[in-house]
Amino acid sequence: MEVIADIAGLGRLPGPLHLAIGVFDGLHLGHRAVVEAALDSAARGGGSAVVTTFDPHPVEILAPDKAPRLLTDTPHKIRLLQREMGVGHVLLVRFDLDFAALEAAEFVERLVASSPEEGLARICVGREWRFGRGRGGDLALLQALGAEHGFAVEGIGTVEAEGVRVSSTRVREAVATGDLAAAARLLGRLYSVHGSVARGRQLGRTIGFPTANIAVQREQLPPAGVYAARATGAGDSWNGVANLGVRPTVEGGAGELRLEVHLFGLDHEIYGEDLEVEFVARLREERRFEGLDALRAQIALDAEAARKLFDAAIRP
Repeated sequence: MEVIADIAGLGRLPGPLHLAIGVFDGLHLGHRAVVEAALDSAARGGGSAVVTTFDPHPVEILAPDKAPRLLTDTPHKIRLLQREMGVGHVLLVRFDLDFAALEAAEFVERLVASSPEEGLARICVGREWRFGRGRGGDLALLQALGAEHGFAVEGIGTVEAEGVRVSSTRVREAVATGDLAAAARLLGRLYSVHGSVARGRQLGRTIGFPTANIAVQREQLPPAGVYAARATGAGDSWNGVANLGVRPTVEGGAGELRLEVHLFGLDHEIYGEDLEVEFVARLREERRFEGLDALRAQIALDAEAARKLFDAAIRP
């Protein structure tokens, strides 16, 4: 995948361009419909499909006190676009106060001016998408600009999953309350978080269950507990069991919330590497044990429960 850091970089791509534009936090089913429209347009008309998104999330700049936890930070979003949808080009627009002050029409005109010789063929957005200074741009303005500059506009309507309107807010609420099944229905995939593997106290290694400590930065976490989990990174993937919590047995419940994953079959160091961790199923709540022996015994039971769950999932 090619990540383009400036609008001017669009000019070096094979044209014409077919853009999917949006924040796409979570890459849920509604977002996927917008991206798929651009991919389909490029497949029919030739040229390049480009997902155009923003970093950081606009709310983090415009109203930081109201900014929600993210469903996907930028590296995670890019990873999903490539893996889940086969996207080959992402335009990552830096969102700051200067960009926020840009009039809607000027933003579109920059896209047009920076397109290759073959031009801009189509822009795909959600019908409710607003853009530009003061959120002054909407689908109607985009269509008017398309008529002026010669590109088509496709507005994607609301997507529903089992009668529920799909939105990032609904996904975030489902994850925060632990309804992973609802989150998966809205996302079209298991909910996951993304982070780097940090060094911990290595206590798990001493009791026979080494763990990868995942430094999750800004993404929404489900409730504390023990989960069957799957981790992907460094060109490999592992099933495992994850503990999300404050480690009451070893920290007395006063530690910070952290995500630790014991990965089945991992036989080498992965410190510093990025991992995506999917929450497959919640096994139990986090609780305090009388000592390390009791904790070791429970982790063995948790690992066995997770293995059985994964084994059942792959049986014909």
